Amino acid sequence: MTVLEDRIEMADADANTERLDEWFERLERMPVPEGFRVEIVGGNVHMTPQRNTHWQIIRRILRALENRFGEDVMVFSDVRIDFPGHENGFCPDIAMLKDSAKPDDKGHWRYEDVEFVAEVISEGTAANDYGPKKTAYAVAEVPVYVIADPYQGRCYVHTDPKGSDYATRTRVDFGTGIDLTGTVVDLILKTDGFPRD
Repeated sequence: MTVLEDRIEMADADANTERLDEWFERLERMPVPEGFRVEIVGGNVHMTPQRNTHWQIIRRILRALENRFGEDVMVFSDVRIDFPGHENGFCPDIAMLKDSAKPDDKGHWRYEDVEFVAEVISEGTAANDYGPKKTAYAVAEVPVYVIADPYQGRCYVHTDPKGSDYATRTRVDFGTGIDLTGTVVDLILKTDGFPRD
């Protein structure tokens, strides 16, 4: 890249962040019902209700990470992180960051610090999790992306980000442990307690 291309890319990223900040400020003033998650994918606002099945899977993944890394692990649920692409202000179901991660001067977490993401499929947003969010996570070089799909009763584990996709995709049925020992997560994630829809 040339210096000019670098400056243009930085200006575009700054404008993207400013637009996302404005959107989220407006959304925070709206009467969003309790129990709904709000995120922006490709410039489109998505509001998703938190279902029991959804939360039970998130809770099990969160506990597995805390059991492996301790209660001080940098792990979040439904916290905004801006990812590469047009107006991508995601609120992943689970995001684990590097221990050294620090928020920027606006209090935002950097996608460059994300080591693991898990999304639990909802009927209304499944296309985002399998499509533009997977692409953005690959472009951001998130090493491990797990999709838990309670409708199919299986997980899809994406590793080895290459460009706008992942080189490796592994399908694991609920009830089978997900072997993440060769990754930054370094654990076997049990799925036998994951409920189905």
